[in-house]
Amino acid sequence: MLGAALLWCALALVLAEALQDQPGFSQENFAAYTLPPSPAHYKATCEKIAESISSASQVFYPGELQFELDISHWASSSSQVPVCSVEPGTPDDVASILQQIARARVPFAVKGDGHNANPGFSSTPGVHISMTRLNHIVISKDSRTVEIGAGLTWADVYAYLVPKGFNVVGGRMNGVGVAGLTLGGGEWYSWKSNEHGLTVDTVTEFHLVSPNGTEIVVTEADEDLWFALKGGFNNYGIVTKFTLKLYPQTNVWGASLIFEGELADPAAEAFVRFLSWPHDHKASQMGRFMYSNGSVSFGLSLFYDGPEPPMGLYDELLSLTYTTTTISQGTFTDFILNLLPCYPSVLRVTSHSVRVNGIPMLHYTEHIMKAYANETKFWGDRLSQYDDNMLLFYVLEPFEPDFLTHGKPSAYPPDRSLAVLPSLVYVGWTSSSTDVYMADAAHRSAASLVEAAIQDGQDLKNAGPYVNYAIFGTPLERMYGKHLERLREIRKKYDPENVMGLTGGWKF
Repeated sequence: MLGAALLWCALALVLAEALQDQPGFSQENFAAYTLPPSPAHYKATCEKIAESISSASQVFYPGELQFELDISHWASSSSQVPVCSVEPGTPDDVASILQQIARARVPFAVKGDGHNANPGFSSTPGVHISMTRLNHIVISKDSRTVEIGAGLTWADVYAYLVPKGFNVVGGRMNGVGVAGLTLGGGEWYSWKSNEHGLTVDTVTEFHLVSPNGTEIVVTEADEDLWFALKGGFNNYGIVTKFTLKLYPQTNVWGASLIFEGELADPAAEAFVRFLSWPHDHKASQMGRFMYSNGSVSFGLSLFYDGPEPPMGLYDELLSLTYTTTTISQGTFTDFILNLLPCYPSVLRVTSHSVRVNGIPMLHYTEHIMKAYANETKFWGDRLSQYDDNMLLFYVLEPFEPDFLTHGKPSAYPPDRSLAVLPSLVYVGWTSSSTDVYMADAAHRSAASLVEAAIQDGQDLKNAGPYVNYAIFGTPLERMYGKHLERLREIRKKYDPENVMGLTGGWKF
Protein backbone atom coordinates (compact mmCIF):
# COMPACT_ATOMS: atom_id res chain seq x y z
CA MET A 1 0.00 0.00 0.00
CA LEU A 2 3.01 2.30 -0.33
CA GLY A 3 1.56 3.81 -3.52
CA ALA A 4 -1.64 4.83 -1.74
CA ALA A 5 0.34 6.35 1.11
CA LEU A 6 2.49 8.35 -1.28
CA LEU A 7 -0.67 9.41 -3.05
CA TRP A 8 -2.09 11.03 0.05
CA CYS A 9 1.08 12.83 0.98
CA ALA A 10 1.44 14.04 -2.60
CA LEU A 11 -1.97 15.64 -2.56
CA ALA A 12 -0.42 18.54 -0.66
CA LEU A 13 1.80 19.32 -3.62
CA VAL A 14 1.42 22.12 -6.12
CA LEU A 15 -1.00 22.12 -9.04
CA ALA A 16 -0.56 23.86 -12.36
CA GLU A 17 -2.97 25.53 -14.70
CA ALA A 18 -4.07 23.53 -17.75
CA LEU A 19 -4.61 25.97 -20.60
CA GLN A 20 -5.33 24.78 -24.11
CA ASP A 21 -3.01 27.37 -25.62
CA GLN A 22 -0.20 26.93 -23.08
CA PRO A 23 3.02 25.60 -24.68
CA GLY A 24 4.48 22.26 -23.62
CA PHE A 25 7.55 22.05 -21.42
CA SER A 26 11.11 22.00 -22.68
CA GLN A 27 14.44 21.51 -20.92
CA GLU A 28 14.83 25.30 -20.91
CA ASN A 29 11.69 25.63 -18.77
CA PHE A 30 13.36 23.64 -16.01
CA ALA A 31 16.80 25.19 -16.44
CA ALA A 32 15.45 28.73 -16.11
CA TYR A 33 14.36 27.93 -12.57
CA THR A 34 17.28 25.79 -11.43
CA LEU A 35 20.56 27.17 -12.85
CA PRO A 36 22.74 27.86 -9.80
CA PRO A 37 25.07 30.84 -10.26
CA SER A 38 27.05 31.52 -7.07
CA PRO A 39 29.20 34.68 -7.13
CA ALA A 40 31.69 35.18 -4.31
CA HIS A 41 29.58 37.80 -2.55
CA TYR A 42 26.93 35.18 -1.80
CA LYS A 43 29.25 33.53 0.73
CA ALA A 44 30.31 36.92 2.06
CA THR A 45 26.65 37.67 2.76
CA CYS A 46 26.34 34.40 4.66
CA GLU A 47 29.30 35.40 6.80
CA LYS A 48 27.80 38.82 7.51
CA ILE A 49 24.52 37.21 8.47
CA ALA A 50 26.36 34.92 10.89
CA GLU A 51 27.94 37.98 12.52
CA SER A 52 24.66 39.90 12.81
CA ILE A 53 22.30 37.30 14.27
CA SER A 54 21.88 36.31 17.91
CA SER A 55 22.75 32.99 19.53
CA ALA A 56 19.11 31.93 18.96
CA SER A 57 19.91 31.55 15.25
CA GLN A 58 22.58 29.76 13.24
CA VAL A 59 24.15 29.57 9.77
CA PHE A 60 25.05 26.23 8.15
CA TYR A 61 27.17 25.31 5.12
CA PRO A 62 27.35 22.41 2.63
CA GLY A 63 28.65 19.26 4.27
CA GLU A 64 26.80 19.87 7.55
CA LEU A 65 23.84 17.65 8.36
CA GLN A 66 21.57 20.53 9.34
CA PHE A 67 22.30 22.23 6.02
CA GLU A 68 21.01 19.17 4.17
CA LEU A 69 17.88 19.07 6.36
CA ASP A 70 17.27 22.78 5.85
CA ILE A 71 17.32 22.65 2.04
CA SER A 72 15.47 19.36 1.51
CA HIS A 73 11.99 19.34 -0.02
CA TRP A 74 9.27 16.71 -0.19
CA ALA A 75 9.81 16.55 -3.94
CA SER A 76 13.47 16.19 -4.79
CA SER A 77 12.98 18.21 -7.97
CA SER A 78 12.23 21.29 -5.83
CA SER A 79 15.59 21.41 -4.04
CA GLN A 80 18.56 23.56 -5.05
CA VAL A 81 21.98 23.88 -3.41
CA PRO A 82 22.49 27.31 -1.80
CA VAL A 83 25.73 28.78 -0.51
CA CYS A 84 24.42 28.57 3.05
CA SER A 85 21.30 27.97 5.07
CA VAL A 86 20.25 30.05 8.06
CA GLU A 87 17.77 29.18 10.78
CA PRO A 88 16.41 32.35 12.43
CA GLY A 89 15.27 31.82 16.00
CA THR A 90 13.66 35.24 16.57
CA PRO A 91 11.84 37.88 14.50
CA ASP A 92 14.70 40.28 15.22
CA ASP A 93 17.10 37.88 13.56
CA VAL A 94 14.76 37.55 10.59
CA ALA A 95 14.99 41.33 10.28
CA SER A 96 18.80 41.23 10.44
CA ILE A 97 18.94 38.54 7.77
CA LEU A 98 16.65 40.49 5.44
CA GLN A 99 18.71 43.64 5.87
CA GLN A 100 21.95 41.85 4.95
CA ILE A 101 20.29 40.29 1.93
CA ALA A 102 18.87 43.66 0.84
CA ARG A 103 22.28 45.36 1.02
CA ALA A 104 23.99 42.63 -1.00
CA ARG A 105 21.09 42.00 -3.43
CA VAL A 106 21.60 38.26 -3.03
CA PRO A 107 18.90 35.78 -4.11
CA PHE A 108 17.30 33.94 -1.22
CA ALA A 109 14.62 31.44 -0.32
CA VAL A 110 12.18 31.19 2.58
CA LYS A 111 11.14 27.63 3.41
CA GLY A 112 8.50 26.60 5.91
CA ASP A 113 8.18 22.87 5.31
CA GLY A 114 9.03 22.66 1.60
CA HIS A 115 5.88 21.13 0.13
CA ASN A 116 5.71 23.41 -2.91
CA ALA A 117 6.86 21.40 -5.93
CA ASN A 118 7.78 24.41 -8.06
CA PRO A 119 11.58 24.61 -8.43
CA GLY A 120 12.89 27.88 -7.08
CA PHE A 121 9.82 28.78 -5.02
CA SER A 122 11.38 27.83 -1.68
CA SER A 123 14.91 27.02 -2.84
CA THR A 124 17.79 29.14 -4.15
CA PRO A 125 21.46 29.17 -5.17
CA GLY A 126 21.97 32.03 -2.68
CA VAL A 127 20.90 32.27 0.98
CA HIS A 128 18.37 29.69 2.15
CA ILE A 129 16.23 30.73 5.15
CA SER A 130 14.71 27.79 6.99
CA MET A 131 11.96 28.73 9.46
CA THR A 132 12.29 25.51 11.43
CA ARG A 133 13.23 27.20 14.76
CA LEU A 134 10.08 29.35 14.76
CA ASN A 135 8.02 26.46 16.06
CA HIS A 136 6.06 27.70 19.08
CA ILE A 137 2.34 27.19 19.70
CA VAL A 138 0.62 29.39 22.28
CA ILE A 139 -3.11 29.24 23.12
CA SER A 140 -4.60 32.56 24.24
CA LYS A 141 -5.81 32.94 27.82
CA ASP A 142 -9.43 33.02 26.68
CA SER A 143 -8.89 29.95 24.45
CA ARG A 144 -10.32 31.75 21.42
CA THR A 145 -7.12 31.96 19.34
CA VAL A 146 -3.71 30.33 19.01
CA GLU A 147 -0.31 31.65 17.89
CA ILE A 148 1.45 29.31 15.49
CA GLY A 149 5.08 29.61 14.40
CA ALA A 150 5.85 29.71 10.68
CA GLY A 151 8.20 26.73 10.88
CA LEU A 152 5.53 24.22 11.89
CA THR A 153 3.52 21.69 9.91
CA TRP A 154 -0.20 21.27 10.38
CA ALA A 155 0.41 17.81 11.83
CA ASP A 156 2.55 19.47 14.53
CA VAL A 157 -0.28 21.88 15.28
CA TYR A 158 -2.95 19.17 15.45
CA ALA A 159 -0.77 17.01 17.72
CA TYR A 160 -0.56 19.90 20.20
CA LEU A 161 -4.13 21.22 20.02
CA VAL A 162 -6.34 18.15 19.63
CA PRO A 163 -5.49 16.56 23.02
CA LYS A 164 -6.53 19.88 24.58
CA GLY A 165 -9.91 19.74 22.83
CA PHE A 166 -9.16 22.38 20.18
CA ASN A 167 -8.38 22.61 16.49
CA VAL A 168 -7.87 25.08 13.66
CA VAL A 169 -8.75 25.17 9.97
CA GLY A 170 -5.55 23.84 8.44
CA GLY A 171 -4.10 21.51 5.84
CA ARG A 172 -5.50 18.11 5.03
CA MET A 173 -2.37 16.00 4.95
CA ASN A 174 0.53 15.14 7.21
CA GLY A 175 3.63 17.14 6.25
CA VAL A 176 1.97 20.24 4.81
CA GLY A 177 3.51 23.43 6.20
CA VAL A 178 1.58 26.15 8.02
CA ALA A 179 3.20 29.13 6.29
CA GLY A 180 2.94 28.19 2.63
CA LEU A 181 -0.64 27.03 2.89
CA THR A 182 -1.83 30.08 4.82
CA LEU A 183 -0.04 32.71 2.73
CA GLY A 184 -1.29 30.96 -0.40
CA GLY A 185 -4.93 31.69 0.33
CA GLY A 186 -5.81 29.14 2.95
CA GLU A 187 -5.98 26.01 0.89
CA TRP A 188 -4.79 23.06 0.59
CA TYR A 189 -8.47 22.96 1.38
CA SER A 190 -9.16 21.87 4.93
CA TRP A 191 -11.32 19.01 6.13
CA LYS A 192 -13.12 21.76 8.05
CA SER A 193 -13.57 24.21 5.11
CA ASN A 194 -17.26 23.36 4.66
CA GLU A 195 -17.78 24.47 8.26
CA HIS A 196 -15.48 27.48 8.53
CA GLY A 197 -14.08 28.40 5.10
CA LEU A 198 -10.44 28.79 4.11
CA THR A 199 -7.57 29.00 6.57
CA VAL A 200 -7.14 32.72 5.81
CA ASP A 201 -10.76 33.27 6.80
CA THR A 202 -9.78 32.25 10.35
CA VAL A 203 -6.56 34.29 10.71
CA THR A 204 -6.75 37.15 13.25
CA GLU A 205 -3.11 38.35 13.07
CA PHE A 206 -0.05 38.05 10.85
CA HIS A 207 3.30 38.80 12.51
CA LEU A 208 5.30 40.20 9.61
CA VAL A 209 8.92 41.26 9.21
CA SER A 210 8.75 43.78 6.38
CA PRO A 211 11.50 44.04 3.73
CA ASN A 212 13.12 46.99 5.53
CA GLY A 213 13.37 44.99 8.76
CA THR A 214 10.38 46.53 10.57
CA GLU A 215 8.27 44.11 12.60
CA ILE A 216 4.52 44.62 12.06
CA VAL A 217 1.50 42.93 13.64
CA VAL A 218 -1.02 42.95 10.80
CA THR A 219 -4.70 42.92 11.81
CA GLU A 220 -7.98 43.78 10.14
CA ALA A 221 -7.27 47.44 10.97
CA ASP A 222 -4.47 47.42 8.37
CA GLU A 223 -6.66 47.29 5.29
CA ASP A 224 -3.93 46.82 2.67
CA LEU A 225 -1.63 44.23 4.24
CA TRP A 226 -4.58 42.38 5.74
CA PHE A 227 -5.95 41.92 2.23
CA ALA A 228 -2.59 41.24 0.57
CA LEU A 229 -1.24 38.59 2.96
CA LYS A 230 -4.33 36.43 2.45
CA GLY A 231 -3.08 34.76 -0.70
CA GLY A 232 -0.24 37.14 -1.58
CA PHE A 233 2.56 34.76 -0.54
CA ASN A 234 5.95 36.29 0.31
CA ASN A 235 5.65 39.55 -1.65
CA TYR A 236 5.37 41.71 1.49
CA GLY A 237 8.01 40.33 3.81
CA ILE A 238 8.46 37.23 5.96
CA VAL A 239 5.67 36.12 8.30
CA THR A 240 7.12 34.64 11.49
CA LYS A 241 3.86 33.54 13.11
CA PHE A 242 0.11 33.44 12.57
CA THR A 243 -2.74 33.87 15.03
CA LEU A 244 -5.76 31.73 14.13
CA LYS A 245 -9.22 31.18 15.58
CA LEU A 246 -9.65 28.09 17.74
CA TYR A 247 -12.58 25.70 17.43
CA PRO A 248 -13.71 22.88 19.74
CA GLN A 249 -12.58 19.48 18.50
CA THR A 250 -14.25 16.17 19.27
CA ASN A 251 -13.26 12.75 17.97
CA VAL A 252 -13.86 12.26 14.26
CA TRP A 253 -14.94 9.54 11.87
CA GLY A 254 -13.12 8.65 8.66
CA ALA A 255 -13.05 6.06 5.91
CA SER A 256 -10.69 5.22 3.06
CA LEU A 257 -12.10 3.04 0.28
CA ILE A 258 -10.29 1.73 -2.81
CA PHE A 259 -12.10 0.21 -5.80
CA GLU A 260 -9.88 -1.60 -8.28
CA GLY A 261 -10.52 -2.79 -11.83
CA GLU A 262 -14.17 -3.28 -12.72
CA LEU A 263 -15.23 -1.95 -9.33
CA ALA A 264 -13.90 1.54 -10.14
CA ASP A 265 -16.62 2.73 -12.54
CA PRO A 266 -19.62 1.93 -10.29
CA ALA A 267 -17.87 3.67 -7.39
CA ALA A 268 -17.18 6.79 -9.47
CA GLU A 269 -20.82 6.90 -10.58
CA ALA A 270 -22.01 6.57 -6.98
CA PHE A 271 -19.69 9.40 -5.98
CA VAL A 272 -21.31 11.68 -8.57
CA ARG A 273 -24.78 10.79 -7.24
CA PHE A 274 -23.63 11.49 -3.70
CA LEU A 275 -22.46 14.97 -4.69
CA SER A 276 -25.75 15.95 -6.30
CA TRP A 277 -27.35 17.34 -3.13
CA PRO A 278 -26.20 19.44 -0.12
CA HIS A 279 -24.86 17.63 2.92
CA ASP A 280 -24.06 18.23 6.54
CA HIS A 281 -21.26 20.81 6.64
CA LYS A 282 -19.28 18.63 9.02
CA ALA A 283 -18.83 16.15 6.17
CA SER A 284 -16.04 16.31 3.61
CA GLN A 285 -14.94 13.99 0.80
CA MET A 286 -12.16 13.46 -1.71
CA GLY A 287 -12.00 11.20 -4.77
CA ARG A 288 -9.06 10.09 -6.89
CA PHE A 289 -8.36 7.98 -9.95
CA MET A 290 -5.08 6.05 -9.71
CA TYR A 291 -2.97 3.95 -12.06
CA SER A 292 -1.31 0.77 -10.83
CA ASN A 293 -0.01 -2.34 -12.58
CA GLY A 294 -1.78 -1.64 -15.84
CA SER A 295 -5.22 -0.87 -14.45
CA VAL A 296 -7.27 2.02 -13.08
CA SER A 297 -8.59 2.19 -9.55
CA PHE A 298 -10.83 4.73 -7.83
CA GLY A 299 -10.29 5.82 -4.25
CA LEU A 300 -12.51 7.67 -1.79
CA SER A 301 -11.70 9.40 1.46
CA LEU A 302 -14.69 10.26 3.63
CA PHE A 303 -14.57 12.46 6.72
CA TYR A 304 -17.04 13.55 9.36
CA ASP A 305 -16.14 16.13 12.01
CA GLY A 306 -17.74 14.20 14.83
CA PRO A 307 -17.60 10.70 16.35
CA GLU A 308 -19.88 9.29 13.65
CA PRO A 309 -21.76 10.58 10.59
CA PRO A 310 -25.54 11.00 10.61
CA MET A 311 -27.47 7.86 9.80
CA GLY A 312 -27.69 7.35 6.05
CA LEU A 313 -25.13 9.97 5.01
CA TYR A 314 -22.55 7.59 3.53
CA ASP A 315 -24.71 4.48 3.27
CA GLU A 316 -24.62 4.12 -0.52
CA LEU A 317 -20.86 4.63 -0.74
CA LEU A 318 -20.13 2.25 2.12
CA SER A 319 -22.44 -0.40 0.63
CA LEU A 320 -20.36 -0.61 -2.55
CA THR A 321 -18.07 -3.55 -3.21
CA TYR A 322 -14.55 -2.35 -2.57
CA THR A 323 -11.09 -3.88 -2.77
CA THR A 324 -9.76 -2.47 0.48
CA THR A 325 -11.23 -0.30 3.19
CA THR A 326 -10.29 1.37 6.43
CA ILE A 327 -13.01 2.83 8.65
CA SER A 328 -12.14 4.35 11.97
CA GLN A 329 -13.22 6.58 14.83
CA GLY A 330 -10.61 8.49 16.78
CA THR A 331 -8.86 11.80 17.17
CA PHE A 332 -8.39 14.25 14.35
CA THR A 333 -4.65 13.64 14.61
CA ASP A 334 -5.22 9.89 14.22
CA PHE A 335 -7.17 10.59 11.05
CA ILE A 336 -4.39 12.73 9.56
CA LEU A 337 -1.51 10.47 10.55
CA ASN A 338 -2.99 7.00 10.22
CA LEU A 339 -5.95 6.96 7.87
CA LEU A 340 -4.07 9.27 5.50
CA PRO A 341 -0.43 8.25 6.00
CA CYS A 342 2.35 10.37 4.54
CA TYR A 343 5.77 9.05 3.65
CA PRO A 344 8.88 11.05 2.75
CA SER A 345 9.26 11.36 -1.01
CA VAL A 346 12.31 11.14 -3.22
CA LEU A 347 10.18 11.68 -6.28
CA ARG A 348 10.46 14.36 -8.88
CA VAL A 349 7.06 15.97 -9.24
CA THR A 350 4.90 17.95 -11.59
CA SER A 351 1.17 18.45 -11.60
CA HIS A 352 -1.60 20.31 -13.34
CA SER A 353 -5.01 21.46 -12.28
CA VAL A 354 -7.88 20.63 -14.56
CA ARG A 355 -9.60 23.88 -15.36
CA VAL A 356 -12.12 25.34 -17.74
CA ASN A 357 -10.75 28.47 -19.41
CA GLY A 358 -8.13 28.57 -16.69
CA ILE A 359 -10.52 27.88 -13.82
CA PRO A 360 -11.36 24.99 -11.49
CA MET A 361 -14.47 22.93 -12.15
CA LEU A 362 -17.88 23.83 -10.80
CA HIS A 363 -19.14 20.27 -10.45
CA TYR A 364 -18.32 16.68 -11.33
CA THR A 365 -20.50 14.67 -13.73
CA GLU A 366 -20.52 11.13 -15.12
CA HIS A 367 -19.08 12.51 -18.37
CA ILE A 368 -16.18 14.08 -16.48
CA MET A 369 -15.57 10.94 -14.43
CA LYS A 370 -15.32 8.79 -17.56
CA ALA A 371 -12.84 11.25 -19.02
CA TYR A 372 -10.72 10.96 -15.86
CA ALA A 373 -10.75 7.17 -16.04
CA ASN A 374 -9.73 7.22 -19.71
CA GLU A 375 -6.88 9.64 -19.08
CA THR A 376 -5.62 7.57 -16.16
CA LYS A 377 -5.39 4.44 -18.30
CA PHE A 378 -4.00 6.16 -21.41
CA TRP A 379 -1.18 8.00 -19.68
CA GLY A 380 -0.50 5.33 -17.09
CA ASP A 381 0.28 2.80 -19.82
CA ARG A 382 2.68 5.22 -21.52
CA LEU A 383 4.46 6.78 -18.57
CA SER A 384 5.09 3.45 -16.85
CA GLN A 385 7.27 2.48 -19.81
CA TYR A 386 9.69 5.25 -18.82
CA ASP A 387 9.74 4.72 -15.06
CA ASP A 388 8.67 1.63 -13.13
CA ASN A 389 8.23 3.75 -10.00
CA MET A 390 6.03 6.33 -11.70
CA LEU A 391 2.98 7.60 -9.80
CA LEU A 392 -0.04 8.90 -11.69
CA PHE A 393 -3.33 9.99 -10.18
CA TYR A 394 -6.16 12.45 -10.69
CA VAL A 395 -7.78 14.06 -7.66
CA LEU A 396 -11.30 15.45 -7.24
CA GLU A 397 -12.12 17.77 -4.34
CA PRO A 398 -15.81 18.59 -3.87
CA PHE A 399 -17.02 21.19 -1.36
CA GLU A 400 -20.37 22.62 -0.39
CA PRO A 401 -21.59 25.54 -2.58
CA ASP A 402 -21.31 28.12 0.22
CA PHE A 403 -17.83 27.29 1.57
CA LEU A 404 -16.29 30.54 0.28
CA THR A 405 -18.88 32.73 2.00
CA HIS A 406 -17.21 32.39 5.42
CA GLY A 407 -14.62 35.06 4.63
CA LYS A 408 -14.29 38.59 3.29
CA PRO A 409 -12.43 39.78 0.16
CA SER A 410 -8.81 38.67 0.10
CA ALA A 411 -5.94 38.52 -2.39
CA TYR A 412 -7.13 35.02 -3.25
CA PRO A 413 -9.68 33.97 -4.38
CA PRO A 414 -10.46 36.80 -6.83
CA ASP A 415 -14.18 35.99 -6.79
CA ARG A 416 -15.87 34.42 -3.75
CA SER A 417 -19.24 34.13 -5.46
CA LEU A 418 -18.14 30.97 -7.27
CA ALA A 419 -17.57 27.83 -5.21
CA VAL A 420 -15.07 26.38 -7.65
CA LEU A 421 -13.61 22.93 -7.04
CA PRO A 422 -9.92 22.12 -7.42
CA SER A 423 -8.99 19.07 -9.47
CA LEU A 424 -5.54 17.87 -10.46
CA VAL A 425 -3.36 15.65 -12.57
CA TYR A 426 -0.31 14.48 -10.61
CA VAL A 427 2.80 12.79 -11.99
CA GLY A 428 5.73 11.62 -9.87
CA TRP A 429 8.90 9.96 -11.16
CA THR A 430 12.48 9.24 -10.09
CA SER A 431 14.93 10.17 -12.86
CA SER A 432 15.78 13.70 -13.99
CA SER A 433 16.32 12.35 -17.51
CA THR A 434 12.54 12.10 -17.94
CA ASP A 435 11.68 15.54 -16.51
CA VAL A 436 10.56 17.04 -19.78
CA TYR A 437 8.56 14.04 -20.94
CA MET A 438 6.67 13.68 -17.67
CA ALA A 439 5.86 17.38 -17.43
CA ASP A 440 4.68 17.50 -21.02
CA ALA A 441 2.46 14.48 -20.41
CA ALA A 442 0.81 16.27 -17.47
CA HIS A 443 0.15 19.27 -19.71
CA ARG A 444 -1.38 17.14 -22.45
CA SER A 445 -3.56 15.15 -20.09
CA ALA A 446 -4.86 18.26 -18.36
CA ALA A 447 -5.68 19.81 -21.74
CA SER A 448 -7.72 16.74 -22.65
CA LEU A 449 -9.70 16.99 -19.43
CA VAL A 450 -10.28 20.70 -20.00
CA GLU A 451 -11.78 19.84 -23.36
CA ALA A 452 -13.98 17.21 -21.73
CA ALA A 453 -15.23 19.80 -19.23
CA ILE A 454 -15.97 22.30 -21.99
CA GLN A 455 -17.96 19.64 -23.83
CA ASP A 456 -19.82 19.12 -20.56
CA GLY A 457 -20.97 22.75 -20.67
CA GLN A 458 -18.99 24.09 -17.72
CA ASP A 459 -18.00 27.76 -17.87
CA LEU A 460 -16.45 29.69 -14.98
CA LYS A 461 -14.94 32.80 -16.46
CA ASN A 462 -14.60 34.85 -13.26
CA ALA A 463 -12.72 32.39 -11.05
CA GLY A 464 -8.97 32.05 -10.70
CA PRO A 465 -6.66 29.04 -10.57
CA TYR A 466 -5.60 28.35 -7.00
CA VAL A 467 -2.21 29.96 -6.41
CA ASN A 468 -0.83 27.17 -4.20
CA TYR A 469 -1.46 24.65 -6.99
CA ALA A 470 -0.30 26.57 -10.06
CA ILE A 471 2.91 25.61 -11.85
CA PHE A 472 5.66 28.17 -12.48
CA GLY A 473 4.87 30.28 -15.52
CA THR A 474 1.13 30.51 -14.85
CA PRO A 475 0.03 34.10 -15.64
CA LEU A 476 -0.65 36.13 -12.51
CA GLU A 477 -3.64 37.75 -14.20
CA ARG A 478 -5.43 34.41 -14.37
CA MET A 479 -4.84 33.62 -10.71
CA TYR A 480 -5.54 37.00 -9.11
CA GLY A 481 -7.82 38.62 -11.68
CA LYS A 482 -9.03 42.11 -10.75
CA HIS A 483 -7.02 42.00 -7.50
CA LEU A 484 -3.62 41.94 -9.21
CA GLU A 485 -3.21 45.68 -9.74
CA ARG A 486 -4.07 46.43 -6.10
CA LEU A 487 -1.62 43.79 -4.93
CA ARG A 488 1.11 45.36 -7.04
CA GLU A 489 0.43 48.79 -5.58
CA ILE A 490 0.60 47.41 -2.04
CA ARG A 491 3.90 45.73 -2.85
CA LYS A 492 5.37 49.02 -4.10
CA LYS A 493 4.27 50.70 -0.88
CA TYR A 494 5.83 48.16 1.49
CA ASP A 495 8.75 46.96 -0.63
CA PRO A 496 9.86 49.88 -2.84
CA GLU A 497 13.37 48.39 -3.22
CA ASN A 498 11.89 45.05 -4.34
CA VAL A 499 13.79 43.05 -1.74
CA MET A 500 11.21 40.27 -1.84
CA GLY A 501 11.73 40.08 -5.59
CA LEU A 502 15.04 38.40 -4.77
CA THR A 503 13.20 35.32 -3.53
CA GLY A 504 11.09 32.77 -5.40
CA GLY A 505 7.36 32.43 -5.79
CA TRP A 506 4.69 34.50 -7.50
CA LYS A 507 6.12 38.00 -7.84
CA PHE A 508 3.92 41.07 -8.12
